[in-house]
Amino acid sequence: MKLCATTLAAALLAGTTALADGSQKADKDPKDNPDARRPKLILKAQPVISLSPSRVVLTAELVGGANDFEEYYCPTVAWEWGDGTQSEATTDCAPYEPGKSEIKRRFTVEHVFRTGNYRVNFFLKRRDKSVGMASVTIQVRPGLRDGQ
Repeated sequence: MKLCATTLAAALLAGTTALADGSQKADKDPKDNPDARRPKLILKAQPVISLSPSRVVLTAELVGGANDFEEYYCPTVAWEWGDGTQSEATTDCAPYEPGKSEIKRRFTVEHVFRTGNYRVNFFLKRRDKSVGMASVTIQVRPGLRDGQ
C-alpha cells in the first residue's frame, strides 16, 4: 500500500512515523531519552605530534546535551597521562538543583611528555565510578636535547 502525502504530513505533525502498510507509530520524545540529554565528551591535544620535551595542552569538552545533566554535575576529574602517571581533582559544589545547576563544559591542562607514544585518558567520575571517558593519542619524537 502506498502512502499518500496527506497521511505522511499528518504523521509528521502528530509526532508519529508513517509506516509502509499505512499504519503509524509514535515517535519517541527526545526529552524521554536520557542519551539525548547526555553531552558528548571530546578530548583534544595540541600538538598531537611534537619533539621532546613537549608541553602539550589537553582540552576535554562536553558538547551538546543538557546544561543541567546531573551525572556530569560537579564531577571528579581524572587524567591518565599514558606515561605511568595520573592526576585527579575534585571541586566543592553547591547541591544539585534540576534546571538550575549547570555543568562545567571545558577542562584544560598542560602536561610535559618525553619521547614516546602516549594514550591520554580523561575521566569524569561520581563517587569513584566513571560516568564519562575520552582519550587521545600523542606522539613525541626525539628532540635536540635527546642527543639525536
